[in-house]
Amino acid sequence: MSKPPIDPYAAPPDFGPWRFLHRLNPLSKIAAPLPAMALLLFTRDVMTPLVFCLIALTLLVIGAHLRARSLLLLLVAIPVVVGVMSVSFGIWADPAASADPSVIVEAGPLHLTVGGWLIGLATALRLAAIVLLALVGGLTSTGPDLVRSLVQQLRVPYRLGYTALAAFRFVPRFGHELEVIRQAHRVRGISDGRGPIAWLVRTAGYVVPLLAGAIRHAERVALAMDSRAFGAHRTRTERYSIAFRARDWIFIVVFWAATAVVVVFAS
Repeated sequence: MSKPPIDPYAAPPDFGPWRFLHRLNPLSKIAAPLPAMALLLFTRDVMTPLVFCLIALTLLVIGAHLRARSLLLLLVAIPVVVGVMSVSFGIWADPAASADPSVIVEAGPLHLTVGGWLIGLATALRLAAIVLLALVGGLTSTGPDLVRSLVQQLRVPYRLGYTALAAFRFVPRFGHELEVIRQAHRVRGISDGRGPIAWLVRTAGYVVPLLAGAIRHAERVALAMDSRAFGAHRTRTERYSIAFRARDWIFIVVFWAATAVVVVFAS
């Protein structure tokens, strides 16, 4: 028995008091880490991005309702990627800029020094910290809630917000259409062999039906919006409102204070 479709515009589920990130306004989860993300663009040490990585991971593990796959990605895959990037960045680091010229690994013309590895580690940690800070809001907010908060708190015209949201929701629709086209080709026994040339031929065969399906879907969305008089009035009603409460201000102030502490003591 198939599951009932999920309403993307319904109120978000309540995951309990410990999963507090889902209770916050999406704008607060953008404003809180924004100064830290801007700061990370100009840092060159290892400790500052490492501390922000730990802060973001702690918030996500404690305050977000994540699946086992997402937790595995955060706790295992990201450290592995940071390790790989630190080595690759360290190999191409300028030897003159490294403080310690001691060689760790040498393979022909390529050699990894301690100073170069530290430079690569700092760069990899900066990228990881920026991504993790962005995931604080990205994994705990939905597109409709972000649009609602932009319209209600920042007074963004709802015509722009919901039009962009409708366009963004085309992406999973395209994925579904592509899978349907692939299954239809398999049922009909359409095969162009194996290898990169065959893959290019198959991919080119998906373009026309996928484009036709996208045009039909866009027409249906436009007709549905017109039939509901979308854009006819300056304001519109919502199923529920996204309030900016005291807890959102507390979250922002605490995060900004933590950012200031990290800047003072970690750099």
